Amino acid sequence: MAGWRIEGQYMETCNCTYLCPCPSSNLTARPTEGDCKAALAMRIDRGEKDGVELDGLSFIVVMHSPGAMAEGNITVGLIVDERATEKQTEAIGAIATGAAGGPMAALAPLVGRVAGVEKRPISFKVDGLRYAVKAGELIDQACEGVPGPARAGEPIYLDNTGHPVNSRLALAKATRSLFRAFGINWNDSGGTRNGHFAPFAWAG
Repeated sequence: MAGWRIEGQYMETCNCTYLCPCPSSNLTARPTEGDCKAALAMRIDRGEKDGVELDGLSFIVVMHSPGAMAEGNITVGLIVDERATEKQTEAIGAIATGAAGGPMAALAPLVGRVAGVEKRPISFKVDGLRYAVKAGELIDQACEGVPGPARAGEPIYLDNTGHPVNSRLALAKATRSLFRAFGINWNDSGGTRNGHFAPFAWAG
């Protein structure tokens, strides 16, 4: 298998009340709403696979777990930046599903159904501790980091986790979460739900 690498920025929101119990329990805790709906957005700043350049493209993994994630039967769908060529879409698909190895391969045994791939214009904006991602009419999510007391402008972190994106996650509250993709629906702007963000660097 040829090597590949991508790096950039990630953010997510989910339907769990802050603080989501999934990463702090190694995926064994029951989500606060009984099930988990989440959208993991990735902006690739630099990357390539098999000679296919992926710089500047984004993708979103949309997930639904009917119970604790460790129990499996997770439904996943993939949204890819509409600017991606066919080869770029194939490369991102292989990385995002774990078919090309790397961090997402560890989650593959927990996936019960792959719901498909959609292409939409994706915007991924960062302003200090504020992150916002939109993918057409399918995803509109934003979160704001929870500031830590030790250093100005830095969030509180959850460290040494088994999260596939990064073992160190910034803690954040979702200020907006709209999912309308692959039969996974959620709409909240109450400011009490969970979010995370972090840089990421994957290779396989």
